[in-house]
Formats: sequence, structure tokens, C-alpha cells
Amino acid sequence: MNYTVITYIAYLVIAVPLTIWVAKTLHKNGRVFLLKSMNNDENLADSVNHLLVVGFYLVNLGFVSLYLKLESRVENISGIFEALSAKLGVVMLVLGGMHFFNIYLFSRLGRKNCDTAPTTPPAYAGWNKEVNPK
Repeated sequence: MNYTVITYIAYLVIAVPLTIWVAKTLHKNGRVFLLKSMNNDENLADSVNHLLVVGFYLVNLGFVSLYLKLESRVENISGIFEALSAKLGVVMLVLGGMHFFNIYLFSRLGRKNCDTAPTTPPAYAGWNKEVNPK
């Protein structure tokens, strides 16, 4: 087995569990955020959360797969680390970028829901004067 194959195996052994860990973390901790964005509709928030995780897996594991190929052959052990750091660094940036993009979208959605949510009008401050004039 040559160094290039070892690099491919190491890349997949690190990138796939990293993607799974990030997805599970976002799923577990994102529920509260989604509940607020969805006006405390638990069923809708849980459904969106699950769909986001599925999409996250598809996009990121697809990216990890497409990004597997190395530009050149790895010749030594230091080349393994150089190739892995470059590949995994890009994968982590993509994972982080997708995370912040999702937060941005749902924070905007939450603000939009707050703006359009029905509110009760404030109590009329002068009602007591009209009923009981002095």
C-alpha cells in the first residue's frame, strides 16, 4: 500500500466521523433555536431539524467524496500530513460555512415570524379617565 492510498483512507476515516459528529451536534443543540424560529411549533421544528440533518449529510458527504482525489502523488509521511491538513481544512471550512448559513437563515426566519406574529394592542392608558372623569 502506498502513501497516497494511506492518505485517502486517513482522510475518509477523519472526514466522515467529523461530518457525523457535527450533524449530531447541530441536530441536538439546534432544536431550541428552531423552536424559537418556528413560534414554538414542536412538530414543525423537529421536522425541519431532521430535514436539515439529512440535507447536511447529503451535501457534506457528497463534498467529502468529490474532494477525495489528490492533485499529486504522496511520496512520504510528511506528504500525508500536508495533504490531510489541506483536505480536512477545506472540509471543516465548508462544514462551518454551512452551519453559519443555516443559523443566518433561521435567525432571519425567526425575526420575520416575530414581525408578523399577532400582538395584542397595549391597554389604553386613558380608559380610567373617561370612565371616571374628575
